[in-house]
Amino acid sequence: MLIARVIAEPSALSASGDKAVQALEAAGLIVRTMDALAGFDDVVELAIEGEAAAARAAIDSALHPSDLLLSRGAPVVPGVFVSDMDSTMIGQECIDELADFAGLKDRIAAITERAMQGELDFAEALSERVRLLDGLSVDAIEQCLAERIRPMPGARVLVETLKAHGCATVLVTGGFHQFADPVAEWLGFEDVVGNRLATGQGHLTGGLVGDIVDSSVKERVLREAVIRHDAAASLATGDGANDIPMLVAADYGFAYHAKPKARAAANGAIDRGDLTSVLKLLGIPQTDWAGA
Repeated sequence: MLIARVIAEPSALSASGDKAVQALEAAGLIVRTMDALAGFDDVVELAIEGEAAAARAAIDSALHPSDLLLSRGAPVVPGVFVSDMDSTMIGQECIDELADFAGLKDRIAAITERAMQGELDFAEALSERVRLLDGLSVDAIEQCLAERIRPMPGARVLVETLKAHGCATVLVTGGFHQFADPVAEWLGFEDVVGNRLATGQGHLTGGLVGDIVDSSVKERVLREAVIRHDAAASLATGDGANDIPMLVAADYGFAYHAKPKARAAANGAIDRGDLTSVLKLLGIPQTDWAGA
């Protein structure tokens, strides 16, 4: 049985569910049950017979924008959580903000956007952007962290709540350790995988140290973490095209306010709420959230 969970405004709960049922039935799917998820006043749960792609399209047509998760069987608390960083766990693209200190933000941000949309090869786009930062003082990294980089709403609550429920957490990014390591510490991630900016004599050299972390690495990190922790279920969050293999590989792959290609590939989407919507859709009561 396909389980669809959708977050709607409490005042519109019944109407939202009815719209979803009508759209699903019009698409030839069978809705067996529709109820408010126990313990939540803003989450509708539907049990559906049919294909996930058709169900997703029907729900989107009726309720977009919404926060939703589609899964085979009732979702469970994952044993592994792997997340992208830029525009997912934090509200910025670090390389774009760093480029501002070199007077190159518009130029580099344009490349970033095309890469995240899947229009450019990620590794080539990353190398091109990093080359443009050649000569920038490493002091700009600390200044950028202090002045520009901020967690997404709900990020720390999500990470700490999952950890409290026995979930292993990994931050994996096509960005840089110089940003990801402090961000992981802020948010509570246990492990970090990312690229590293090459430096020399107090300046960036325009290169990277080691192999590039791209979409294939992100997927591999998820799969290896599942094996290492013997996880019964896995969770991933991301927003761009380079997150797609990781999102698809996860049992619960959430596209967070994402680019269209990433959203289309994932079985979960957060389009209206913050990262705590993931906890709601997994069925973790707010009384069990970290800091609640």
